Amino acid sequence: MSASDESARRPGLKVAVMASAGAAVEWYDFFIYGTAAALVFPHLFFPADLPPFVAQIASFSTFAVGFIARPLGGMLFGHFGDSHGRKHALVLAMFLMGISTTLIGLLPSYASVGVLAPLLLVALRFVQGLAVGGQWGGAALLAIESAPPNRRGFYGSFVQVGVPLGVVLANSVFLLVSAFSTDEAFLSWGWRIGFVISIALIFIGIGIHVGVSEPAEETLSPDGAKPVEKRRSPLAEAARGHWREILLAGGAFVANNTCFYVAITYAVAYGATTVGIDRDLLLFAVMAGSLVMVPALLICGAISDKYGRQGIFLLGALLSGMWAFVVFPLIELTTPWAIVVAITVQLLLISMMYGPQAALFAELFPKSVRYSGASLGYQIGSVVGGGFAPIIATALFARYQSSVSISIYLAAMCAISFVSVILLGRRMKSRLVE
Repeated sequence: MSASDESARRPGLKVAVMASAGAAVEWYDFFIYGTAAALVFPHLFFPADLPPFVAQIASFSTFAVGFIARPLGGMLFGHFGDSHGRKHALVLAMFLMGISTTLIGLLPSYASVGVLAPLLLVALRFVQGLAVGGQWGGAALLAIESAPPNRRGFYGSFVQVGVPLGVVLANSVFLLVSAFSTDEAFLSWGWRIGFVISIALIFIGIGIHVGVSEPAEETLSPDGAKPVEKRRSPLAEAARGHWREILLAGGAFVANNTCFYVAITYAVAYGATTVGIDRDLLLFAVMAGSLVMVPALLICGAISDKYGRQGIFLLGALLSGMWAFVVFPLIELTTPWAIVVAITVQLLLISMMYGPQAALFAELFPKSVRYSGASLGYQIGSVVGGGFAPIIATALFARYQSSVSISIYLAAMCAISFVSVILLGRRMKSRLVE
């Protein structure tokens, strides 16, 4: 390693680690809502006389609101980040997330204020979606633009690690509170603890604001073009000049997002309410899979630096589509080992796509519109893939009374991502020729 590479590596790694820490807590805030939507909100924020299926659908619908807001957050923060810097946009998103999540933990129940309770819940979930829609682009680009040129996949994977760490944190809080409270106390006040402590995200944001510098001006595009001068509207420029890349990036992300949210949200609800598996066992399985996902993401990011982003991404989409037909039969065995294997392998295969994704998306766009373009692609995929995945899975099972229909749905999403990544690769090659 040359002296210049070494000097670039040290501050870049610090930025990647700090961005990962911020992303972990931000995703904790987003995911703790998903766990609560599966286990708590159907009982607390909707009329008691609703059938369980209807209450679960209603609860997952509020969960989906956050995903609907994410593209809007990507647009707002992408424009701000391209115009005023990645760090400022990221810190603002973290402040917004910390405040909205804390307020969810303070909401009154339906029994106390009636229909106002779910309305307030939806409004705050929308704010969560705006915040996380802006967070990913800021954290990912801070890490990638501070990385040595041959380590962007690895450094970008640090931000992706924030996702499984957020899942572990969210489920750990639920397990700890559940262990030290009765079921009645958990539904009354215990679930609120995990939301209120998210105020800590604001202090992490302050730390990033003080301790991290904006990346140096550079290009990540494979054609080696010089940085493009900033325009008055980076968002409009990205939408006008790079709409194909944005849509294909969204398509590339749908498999990852769909399989992930079915594994960590719908599978918990399905296992607990339909199969009759203990809630704590399901949460433990999600945590175990998420912990395995942490080193897997880093390894897959590093592999993409050496062998290219496309190959490992395509293999992950293919294997995830195949595993979709295994995961539910394993859960239906109800044995602890089968449940842990089902979810862990699913998250491991997802890592093959998610690990190199930050670098792949960043390399699609010039720096002047990179925050806007990468964020839009990511968040479009999150709406199509993740936002409605638990609702679609619940509705499919209600219609066909079989998990096979859900497996077909997951496999179809994997096929969309497989094709999208191939088309992205062709566009990048044609740009090199030009």
